[in-house]
Order: sequence, then C-alpha cells, then structure tokens
Amino acid sequence: MSSQLNMTYNSQRELLKIPEYGRNVQNLINHAKTIEDPEYRQRFVERIVYLMQQMNPENANNPDSKQRYWGHLYRIADYDLEVTPPEGISVSPDNARLRPEKLAYPEKSKKFRHYGNNVKIMIDKAVEMEDGEKKDAYMRLIGSFMKLAYKNWNKEHYVNDEIIKGDLKAMSAGKLIIGDNVALDALANSVKKKPQQNKNKNHKSNKNRNKKRNNNYKKRR
Repeated sequence: MSSQLNMTYNSQRELLKIPEYGRNVQNLINHAKTIEDPEYRQRFVERIVYLMQQMNPENANNPDSKQRYWGHLYRIADYDLEVTPPEGISVSPDNARLRPEKLAYPEKSKKFRHYGNNVKIMIDKAVEMEDGEKKDAYMRLIGSFMKLAYKNWNKEHYVNDEIIKGDLKAMSAGKLIIGDNVALDALANSVKKKPQQNKNKNHKSNKNRNKKRNNNYKKRR
C-alpha cells in the first residue's frame, strides 16, 4: 500500500514581503483582507500589529515603533486593507518609498589624514579665535598634538618642528603661523615622564618589600 505525500516547497509559496515577520504573520494579514465585518477586521488587524511588536521587544520604547509596524503591515498587505490606523499615524505607498537623508561625513584630506579629524576641528576653532596669548597657547597645543600624532603614525621617520608648523599653516590656509623660536615638545615630554614616574614608584615599592622581608628574617633568628 503506497501513500502519496502532499508537500509544498517554499519556492512554490508566495514571496515574503518582509521576511523578518515570517510567513505566519503574512498569512494572518492576507486573511484579514478577507474579513467582511469592519469592526472584527479592525480588531483582528490591531492584534496582528501587537504580535509584530512582541516579535521585536527591543523596539518597545521607540516612539516611532507604531508608525513602523503599521507601515510594515500595509506593505505586506500591498496597501489593500480597509482598516483605520491609530491617530497620528500616516500610512501610504509614498511613505514606503521615502528614504532617510544621507549623513554628511567629514571631508578628510588624504595628505594630512594621519593627524585625524579632531585636529582639523581644533584648527577651525583656533582660526575663529581672537589674536592674543590664549590663541597662541592653543596653537602651540595643536602643534604639539600634531607632532605626537605624526610620531605615532610613522615612528621610523624623523619629524622636526618645521614640518609640523608647515602642515599647520597649510591646513589652516595660512591663517595659523607659529613662530620659529617656539618648540612643540610639550606633549611629547609629558609622555616620556610617565614611565619614569612609574619606574620610581616600582623601585620604592620593591625597596619597602625587601626591607619588610629583612625585618621578618631578623625576627625569626
């Protein structure tokens, strides 16, 4: 006795409009389109939207979540569904075609990319400052940071202050000029001092530990 299996493959089924909700949600929406009673159809669709929300609990606190789910519901229904969305929610095929505006990414010069975008922001700020001691100190800080960034980017290449000052002048379109007698080693020197401080601290700690060990040894004797 032989039995014939009635199998249905996914390739034979209707394509999923929004795969993240699965076939069951799509089948429920298709069924909602066949309900003749308007009140029952409205309640049925609202339960579908609630189910879609439960499938994505991470978006529960998102203020735009209702707009999102009702928009997805209408897309799955091909906008052929006679129900009333909640107040404040607008659903139409035109809304589905809307795309968010592209973000404006900061322009980066290939020649000076090793300094990073933060340096460019600092330079723009310095250009807007009034001339005076505060601006001069800020320019020295920028130059010192650029020199440190240059060394980290290319440790094998020697960099002097003239290179940094020239790059700063070029990046500011000639508006920021540091004097020839100004050194740009403030940040580099502070970085060098830190290991020495740690070394002294470790030496002092080892000295105290050895002293304590010797005292314990004398007590045992």
